[in-house]
Amino acid sequence: MSTYPWPTDPPDARHRAAFADATPKPFWTDRLPARDPYPPLEGGAEADLCIVGGGFTGLWAALHAKADDPGRDVVVLEAERIAHGASGRNGGFAVASLTHGIENGMARFADEMRTLERLAHENFAGLVDSVREHAIECDLELTGDITVALEPHEEEWLAEAAELYREFGHEVELLVGEEIRAEIGSPLYRAGLWDRTDVAMVDPAKLAEGLARAAAGLGVRIHEGTRVESIASAGGGVEVRTTRGPVRARGALIATSAYPPLVRSIRRYIAPVYDYVLVTEPLDAERREAIGWRRRQGVSDAANQFHYYRLTDDDRILWGGFDAVYRFRGPVDDRLDDDEEVFAGLAQRFFTTFPQLEGVRFTHRWGGAIDTCSRFSVFFGTAHRGRVAYAVGYTGLGVAASRFGARVGLDLLDGRETEATRLRYVRRRPVPFPPEPLRSAVIQLTRNRLAAADRNQGRRGIWLRTLDRLGLGFDS
Repeated sequence: MSTYPWPTDPPDARHRAAFADATPKPFWTDRLPARDPYPPLEGGAEADLCIVGGGFTGLWAALHAKADDPGRDVVVLEAERIAHGASGRNGGFAVASLTHGIENGMARFADEMRTLERLAHENFAGLVDSVREHAIECDLELTGDITVALEPHEEEWLAEAAELYREFGHEVELLVGEEIRAEIGSPLYRAGLWDRTDVAMVDPAKLAEGLARAAAGLGVRIHEGTRVESIASAGGGVEVRTTRGPVRARGALIATSAYPPLVRSIRRYIAPVYDYVLVTEPLDAERREAIGWRRRQGVSDAANQFHYYRLTDDDRILWGGFDAVYRFRGPVDDRLDDDEEVFAGLAQRFFTTFPQLEGVRFTHRWGGAIDTCSRFSVFFGTAHRGRVAYAVGYTGLGVAASRFGARVGLDLLDGRETEATRLRYVRRRPVPFPPEPLRSAVIQLTRNRLAAADRNQGRRGIWLRTLDRLGLGFDS
């Protein structure tokens, strides 16, 4: 008898009605207080360091650069508005891991995992300290997160994961049967693994705005509405060419996430995959009591196609994930942020998970591109004879890891050798994706086989096993 938890019938009118009036904009950025924009570049500029991208990586890099040398002249260029991209569209899970989880790290960097885990926890502590130092009000809650099992074979996975995480010093709790359902009230839950170590929930847009304010307060020049078109070597430095004039700098750091990369070689390694999110209206006291969830952990389920969800500070539920949508040639465009069929499926599975919330409406819906790479974690490199560095490829777990990525990218740019820059994790790039049209064919076939594995007790067929051997994991 199949234990597959999700409906096989298509979403119906009730599911579509639940999000019909939702604002097609990220909840996080929609509720930011109004402010004057940072001025666009006018005519050109000179700087010691030019950072391309006003998301987490770029803003952390600006703060690191000023901490290293308060006199360093730093410019940040953002095409739209601070946190317009992935930094303002994610679920707000700040997870310490630099390797997209210990399991993924062990599959790729087993000999370095002790070091990578230690660096991850040091980086997480630095993030928390920075939030407090700069008085950033970003609703940070040190809740940990729970991975829930919806099928019997996933219970076995969680038991194995519990032992692995304990081996690496994590405080974890395995909740089985009524224990997990008493923690969070879903009839689908069979077990849950609560990792209490260095996982926080944040408002990502508030965090990004706070980082920008802190950087500007240290003298960093931030220019919104300034789109970069190309980067070229110029004398002993680089020229960053924008729609509003050039910036000549000694060096540049690229922090563009899934957007078209300014260094051509990066394109081989990044596949922009779209993820979609719904946010409910605030839950009233009766509905809040019906689901429990008093300790407000972040949650994800253990399947290949997984949901992630959490409570906001005003008791809404943010619900995202499951479908990872790749389109031919990997376009990144705001017009792709709204996908009714994906939202309908999300709504249907939401009410399957929480039937006691039938009738709740969604107030916000949005999508955004994730900078997926084949190893599922940030990778690094340099170009233009070392005058340009980049840190991209976080694959959805960049809220905390971006602070580390910014540090390493800046160290590479400055020629600074550190414990991190000596790691194979930093020195090697992921396995590249094939060119189109083969790229689309491979990704779509892989998505199909991952879904099939979920319907078949997690058994990975020959295609997925082949990709595993090639280092193209695609396991989430």
